[in-house]
Amino acid sequence: MTARNLLLLPGDGIGPEAMAEVRKIIAYMNAELGAGFTTDEGLVGGSAYDAHGVAISEGDMEKALAADAVLFGAVGGPKWDAVPYEVRPEAGLLRLRKDLKLFANLRPAICYPALANASSLKPELVEGLDILIVRELTGGVYFGEPKEIIDLGNGQKRGIDTQVYDTYEIERIAGVAFELARTRGNRVCSMEKRNVMKSGVLWNQVVTETHKRAYSDVQLEHMLADAGGMQLVRAPKQFDVIVTDNLFGDMLSDVAAMLTGSLGMLPSASLGAPDAKGQRKALYEPVHGSAPDIAGKGIANPIAMIASFAMCLRYSFNMVAEADNLEKAIAEVLDSGIRTGDIMSEGSRQVGTTEMGDAILTVFKRLSA
Repeated sequence: MTARNLLLLPGDGIGPEAMAEVRKIIAYMNAELGAGFTTDEGLVGGSAYDAHGVAISEGDMEKALAADAVLFGAVGGPKWDAVPYEVRPEAGLLRLRKDLKLFANLRPAICYPALANASSLKPELVEGLDILIVRELTGGVYFGEPKEIIDLGNGQKRGIDTQVYDTYEIERIAGVAFELARTRGNRVCSMEKRNVMKSGVLWNQVVTETHKRAYSDVQLEHMLADAGGMQLVRAPKQFDVIVTDNLFGDMLSDVAAMLTGSLGMLPSASLGAPDAKGQRKALYEPVHGSAPDIAGKGIANPIAMIASFAMCLRYSFNMVAEADNLEKAIAEVLDSGIRTGDIMSEGSRQVGTTEMGDAILTVFKRLSA
């Protein structure tokens, strides 16, 4: 039996409730499918601050570095608004990304047919939507130096953020996008702002050269990022894989997420570079936040967390059939009219976190038999 080492970091708010539904799936897969998962658990975010005075402890960072993959819930909440900036709950996630060297963020935007009416766009524009946004995660303006606020005197200050990209950073994120496109619709759209940014000029050049050198079988299109945002709300189904930098990826992936009707429905993956054995460090997390207003009420939607585990099965363990079955189970449950409150619609049956998780597990068992 292959050993598969998972670190679970439920975090704060609804994170632990959503993670509990994934634990049930893991237990079933171990008992009935011989999956061989071993799990450990740690603290991150506000819960880690309460216990250790930091957003993630050194011990739990060591666990993350040793794991085959990390499943992450959510962090933050009003309770920790006044803690020092360097130990705020979100610092735990940023450290995980940095220390695990997770440079590629994958954000799918999938509109389940049963939820097409929940989108702010017309159902015909989003029904069947399946976009994958590949965002560079460790470079660009969020990490470039200098990054500072300078006092100019006379009541004036200057804020500075620096957009910086090196060739290798663009090459490796483009390579991830092209490789993933080969498993999907074989189309990549690269987005930047080469009309006003030198980093955008370099981005365009490097993506083009990478495509020509190693991925000419994949269809490549270039688009200015602002035009890309417009096209996402005009005709989103024209896109297959979008690759873009850290800043534009942050914004465009949130735009794409809302096309699906609920930010709480979507998973994400953050991947590092392959090692000598071809394995990547990886962290999987739902896009939604900690939702402290509903934490502990048993009404949170666990689908994004379960879908994040499906991405983990696919990208970290090459368990493609199992990932497909879990994603099909989610779609089938939604088709049956079962809903949590955030995606409730007329004529559907509202359930809580546990009942939604149980419904998905029941269908997953049948599909896996």
